[in-house]
Amino acid sequence: MGKLKIAYRAITLILCIGVLSSCGVRKSLLEKPDIAAYETQIPERKKINDSTYSIADNFLRKNKQGLWELHVSGNSLELGLKTGSLTQELFNEQEDIFVKKIDELVPSKGYQNLLRKFLAWFNRKMYLNIDAQYKTELYGISKYASPNYDYIAKPYQRVMYFHGAHDIGHALQDLALVGCSSFAAWGDKTEDGKLLIGRNFDFYAGDEFAKNKIIAFVEPENGHKFMSVTWGGMIGVVSGMNDQGLTVTMNAGKSQFPLIAKTPVSLVTREILQYASTIDEAIAIAKKREVFVSESIFVGSAKDKKAAIIEVSPHNFGVYEVENNNQLICANHFQSAAYANDKKNQKHILESHSQYRYERMEELLEETPKVGPEGVVSILRNKEGLDEESIGYGNEKALNQLLAHHGIVFQPEDLLVWVSSNPYQLGEFVAYDLNKVFNLPKVTNQPITQTNLNIPKDPFLQSEAYKNYERYRMLRDELEDAISGKAHIDQSRLENLVALNPNFWEGYFLAGLYNYNMGYDYVAEKYFEKALEKEITTVPDRENVEQYLRKLR
Repeated sequence: MGKLKIAYRAITLILCIGVLSSCGVRKSLLEKPDIAAYETQIPERKKINDSTYSIADNFLRKNKQGLWELHVSGNSLELGLKTGSLTQELFNEQEDIFVKKIDELVPSKGYQNLLRKFLAWFNRKMYLNIDAQYKTELYGISKYASPNYDYIAKPYQRVMYFHGAHDIGHALQDLALVGCSSFAAWGDKTEDGKLLIGRNFDFYAGDEFAKNKIIAFVEPENGHKFMSVTWGGMIGVVSGMNDQGLTVTMNAGKSQFPLIAKTPVSLVTREILQYASTIDEAIAIAKKREVFVSESIFVGSAKDKKAAIIEVSPHNFGVYEVENNNQLICANHFQSAAYANDKKNQKHILESHSQYRYERMEELLEETPKVGPEGVVSILRNKEGLDEESIGYGNEKALNQLLAHHGIVFQPEDLLVWVSSNPYQLGEFVAYDLNKVFNLPKVTNQPITQTNLNIPKDPFLQSEAYKNYERYRMLRDELEDAISGKAHIDQSRLENLVALNPNFWEGYFLAGLYNYNMGYDYVAEKYFEKALEKEITTVPDRENVEQYLRKLR
């Protein structure tokens, strides 16, 4: 089956069973955090229309590009309650997307029970590693969780384990679902000498998951104001910037396997964003938290006028900075001296597509000696391989894999940020000026975007190639279902599949796999040979195809 669908099923399975596993933790410890210090009652939410809600001077509304804009302020409990109330429908929809897959993905009640017991043990101390303020905020949000899933676990338990979903999937299955690409440039590498950061968040958990993106603008009682790109029910940070001009993004890495769940990485990055204003402060926060997966935390700083990478894992810690070069690149492998002898990291560099994307970013930055925001977006949207090779649409080797949850650009010294709108990072990049957003009048109906700075949608959206790619995805899903169910599909449809995306190896492999399963060995062999001609980057994928060819021969 295609990797994207396998990845979607695997992460959904792990997340759902992870939620189920909360039943194995002593309920008294997860009942609720200590909220005695908070005497908080928030006003009722007012519904202005189907896309605008308010609570006093806080609001949620949908802009014309389809992005939800959330503004909340207050102490930890107020942040949770306001966020939960304002985004209740979006939060419930995200729960629906995951939890409805449980019965479909777990093959038997016995297997489901086995996984539940294992993950209950694995998650047994996660709650001890989450800071009290974030447990309080999670509790506030959980008051608006759907009652439809209380049979699985209580809302507070479910919300907490949702925040470890990426970590659990990454740790237990080594899925690398976050195959992100990030880079920064400053000094003589940018048009105005100011720091610029671009990143693609290539987290794929199905198209529905990315449908309702939330741009959250948060004014906490303690710490710095910040923005982040998120989704319903999520208080952790995957991409964000605070009012000090400090940015954080996450890139998954590879290192040793953990034995127990600890602090979800997205809550470590949230803490950095809320309390750090320099790279050194970010490093200090990261050092004091115990994580259970390997992650590169890409940090940009207006005060330092540069970027650095904090590389964390369960048993190691490193920091990578560049000298005598005003650009920093990050894919999905570690670069600091601390991981120089890490065998899993070395293996990942050799066998995955991470190094390929790293070199492609180097190549594109060299072709654009001085980048501006538009240039950064152009790189994030690039669909070709090294030396402009046509490698097909949706290829993991490309910076734009046509599956990103979002693309984002930061200009920290001016507190400017651009966030992509659907689909993927091809839609219009919407600009926000945090100087203005965090100084809004108490009640405002004015747009908070800087429309004069928006970056237009990718012309690729209007091309026949894009239409063919969307047709390819639909036909690919149909073929994957046919392979799973051993159903018949006409050979002409297989020919159409590869014709719609002729430079991508995946279509040839799926056509070969279908024919192999149907016993059409000669046809299968031809498709597998064609897949290998497309230079599959990852060693496991290439070995998989070669294994089928050896069986046929």
